[in-house]
Amino acid sequence: MQVEFHPSERSSLGVEVELALVDMSNGALVGAAPGVLAELARRRGGEEHPRIKAELYQCTLEVITGICDTVADARSDLEDGIAEIRGILEPQGVGIISAGLHPFTHWQTQERSVGERYDAIVERVQWPARRLLTHGIHYHVGVRSNEKSIAITNALATMLPIFLGLSASSPFWHGMDTGLASARTKVFEALPSTGLPPRLEDWTEFESFMTSLINAGTISTIREVWWDIRPHPNFGTVELRMCDAMPTMTEIAALAALAQCAVERYDELLDRGYRLPSDRDWVLRENKWRAARYGLDAELVLDAAGRTRHIANIIEEAVEELMPFARRLDCADQLGDVMGILSSGTGSTRQRRVFEQTGDLTAVVAALRAELATDTAGATLA
Repeated sequence: MQVEFHPSERSSLGVEVELALVDMSNGALVGAAPGVLAELARRRGGEEHPRIKAELYQCTLEVITGICDTVADARSDLEDGIAEIRGILEPQGVGIISAGLHPFTHWQTQERSVGERYDAIVERVQWPARRLLTHGIHYHVGVRSNEKSIAITNALATMLPIFLGLSASSPFWHGMDTGLASARTKVFEALPSTGLPPRLEDWTEFESFMTSLINAGTISTIREVWWDIRPHPNFGTVELRMCDAMPTMTEIAALAALAQCAVERYDELLDRGYRLPSDRDWVLRENKWRAARYGLDAELVLDAAGRTRHIANIIEEAVEELMPFARRLDCADQLGDVMGILSSGTGSTRQRRVFEQTGDLTAVVAALRAELATDTAGATLA
């Protein structure tokens, strides 16, 4: 089968953020999304909101940006969407948090959203889909050709542990400490067609692979390929899907800058005839595991010989290397905020810190609400 790729302008940016809706009184997830969507449609004369969408469970809403030139534009779009949601929810006693997993609410207590697509996925996948009460962030960065999208997807796989380590914000699940920095990663990996992207040589091989998956009944459409990084033919982007939802807008914007600058750099290297970086399959898988397990405490494998280096040093070097591209893309401040995450710790670290101080997971949820509301890492409700 032929898969048409719709090229984008160089390094355009789109961001999708999945948000959890919580009861302000007890911190538990609450299925308020249908009411929010209905009210938004009422305000728009019956039309669905173009940038606020349902997700698998009614306790989740997804906020989507338009096609943006800069990280600042994307952040503004997200803030506008969140403000609309908050204005409807808070009078009802419902708050919003951004984290990879809710710390204690069990998926079995929540209602799924109505929709044939959701029903079809759950019917086919069963238990791994039913327990998919997770929240992530997807970054779309525009590329100018289908062949570049394959080459850049392959190269971005080497950076996956950086994005995962920085975004890790899901240490708790169903009321227990999982011991992981990003437990969401392991929950999501249980689905078919997820995980690291296979290394493909060119667009022809991508088309052939999609044909094989569809013919075999593994997927019904390309939309069901949920790799950590994937070409998105309809949008003309490379989509980075490995990140946990992060508690503050500054963190979300920082990784948007990291994504946009990385794609811009790889695009330029291709134009100059350079070969993009790659790693052995076992190195990619080991480093993804280490980032999910240890977050910013991970020691990443550098090469097939097994040499390692602390993830923080690798991140610092990446930020320095990408800063000229950040200045070109007008996101130097946001890329610099990556270093702030190294200082303040990830959402996972901060959640554990609150629990150590209080012994109370409802206090963890309250802290997550405060962080999103104030855009301050470590904030707590007054």
